[in-house]
Amino acid sequence: KADEQGRWQVKVQTPTAGGPYTVAITEEGQPSITFKEVYSGEVWLLGGQSNMEMPLQGYRDQPVYGSLQEIVHSAEYPIHWFKVHRHSTTTAVDTVKHSQWKKSAPDNAGDISAAGWFFAKQLSQALRVPIGLIACNYGGSSVEAWMSPSKLQAYADVNVPGPGEAIPVVNRTPSTLFNGMLNPLIGYAIKGCLWYQGESNYQHPDQYADRFAALVADWRTRWGQGDFPFYYAQIAPYDYRILKEAGYVNSAYLREAQRLAESTIPASGMIVLLDEGDSTCIHPGNKAAVGERFALLALAKTYGWSSKGLLSPKVKDVTFEGTQALIRFDEAPVGLSTFGKPLTGFELAGSDSLFHPATAVINKGGVVVTSTAVSQPVAVRYGFTDYLKGSLKGANGLPVSSFYHSPSIRLF
Repeated sequence: KADEQGRWQVKVQTPTAGGPYTVAITEEGQPSITFKEVYSGEVWLLGGQSNMEMPLQGYRDQPVYGSLQEIVHSAEYPIHWFKVHRHSTTTAVDTVKHSQWKKSAPDNAGDISAAGWFFAKQLSQALRVPIGLIACNYGGSSVEAWMSPSKLQAYADVNVPGPGEAIPVVNRTPSTLFNGMLNPLIGYAIKGCLWYQGESNYQHPDQYADRFAALVADWRTRWGQGDFPFYYAQIAPYDYRILKEAGYVNSAYLREAQRLAESTIPASGMIVLLDEGDSTCIHPGNKAAVGERFALLALAKTYGWSSKGLLSPKVKDVTFEGTQALIRFDEAPVGLSTFGKPLTGFELAGSDSLFHPATAVINKGGVVVTSTAVSQPVAVRYGFTDYLKGSLKGANGLPVSSFYHSPSIRLF
């Protein structure tokens, strides 16, 4: 039954994945309404900022590697996409304007989220079903911009503008992108969400994990689908001093906040990009790595494929014995490797909390770390700088996240 504005909604049992199907709506004595080119498959929401938004054709002077061949062959895959147009507002809206579903083809594929494209391509090949992508992202946006006003009430330092009030920064003002872009999507059946965001919050790592977890919980509550999968990308290495020398904060702390969040958010997972950063460009060009790692994560944790060999190794535990730190890993069933590159990026600290460069050696699926400058280490960290090319990987080629471990020091 339609409401006063003529709006109506119906829930139907979706058919077997495939298509195109035709849906006809009929009423005795009334003209029928027919929807054609309807597909049934897996729909994923793409959230975040510019690294998720980055189109397959790339940004100006910032290419996506291999994009030309992907665009040329885009019609060969059952991938459909819907881009939510940018809209920042202090009042929640319930409709999306100027947007429509498109079937991937050479004349439109250049505008698809590159990370989303490579995810959908690998997922469609693995599952042999159509994939739908809903791109709801905005370059430079903060996590607070995507949070609802009610959820942000818990944070005294956050000022949510009321209806009609000024929006100082369109992509970072609290709740404005939630109101204008996300709210209209709530209720659309999705399989899960992919999230690539954090660069705009790198200066406040102490706040990020809590607010990100609050965002996830709020979105899930509003969707009413339970704990749908929420997978996110750890921000890639980049020299953030280019953006802000004054008040500079080491972005490794934001990466650490993201790493720790995975253990506190149910049905979540994080892909690691420590080997894919660019010191001078915040938009790394290898978006195939992003999308394909998201697909491996989804296959392992959502679609019932064995996780062995599909995920990045994770620190299991750290033991300090004399002059050594001994690190063991989960999700490394056939061990670790640097694939012929030097194993660098490790540091040790003693009771004075001063970190020194350390030597690391892979041994029996773990890593042994020592430093001539630290006789009794009590803390170890890896990749804890803005920019590096992470060399420690699982034998499957997936990188280990940067990390910080100390039994006596809690970062957040």
